Amino acid sequence: MVRSLWTSATGMISQQFHIDTISNNLANVNTTGFKKNRVDFEDLVYQHQILAGTPATSVSEIPTGVNVGHGVRAAATQKIFDMGSLQQTKHGFDMAVANEVGFFKIQMPDGTFSYTRDGSFKIDSNRQIVTSDGYLLQPPIILPEDAQQNSLQISEQGEVRITLANETTSTVIGQVELYKFVNPAGLKAIGKNLFQESPASGNEMPGTPTLNGFGAVLQGFLEMSNVNLADEMVSMIVAQRAYEANSKAIQTSDSMLGTAIQLKR
Repeated sequence: MVRSLWTSATGMISQQFHIDTISNNLANVNTTGFKKNRVDFEDLVYQHQILAGTPATSVSEIPTGVNVGHGVRAAATQKIFDMGSLQQTKHGFDMAVANEVGFFKIQMPDGTFSYTRDGSFKIDSNRQIVTSDGYLLQPPIILPEDAQQNSLQISEQGEVRITLANETTSTVIGQVELYKFVNPAGLKAIGKNLFQESPASGNEMPGTPTLNGFGAVLQGFLEMSNVNLADEMVSMIVAQRAYEANSKAIQTSDSMLGTAIQLKR
């Protein structure tokens, strides 16, 4: 009975972690480019009281054995990189990747690089294309001072063109590149819709949009969160009921212990 108390406690702790993960998914249902988390669970160590295959007689053996587990724990949280829905904004600096393959590369203030699916870019006082936090898009794209207003054009292949003052034809001023990883689930999420390369993700692999499996760049669109409210609500109900069931098991074990103690009286 004491074992059941600790086993049920691991179940409650794991389901609380599950609820924490679901809560973060729900909180980011409107976060541009957000990728939901999924929790993977695994059972804990088993105590083998009788091993399967133990000889029972000189001519037979025990077929299955006797063992008991000691609960559960969260083994991993995995980012699910399914593509979110696209929303048209008609804003010239907004960009979305048309399939699941491809990240925008961002330079951080300390000189390191991060990656994002959030294409809600802006222009700063230096006429550079930056994120909402002011981090530079890589390779850098700088708009000329004599550019005509609202003349920015970004093709599906990532070619950036703009029309200069007193001109009728557009000029190429840069190229949007995309990056992919062997294991995107291994990227390190650091907040602000950014991911960093890790030993598990592998090295970045640059490419041109629409080529070698990379998605097209869609100007004037944003990729929304891939959180499905209905799925998350169902998962939350399941986690809540599992938490309640484990707490009930603790109460039952406590009641059985109380009965055993009362036997002496």
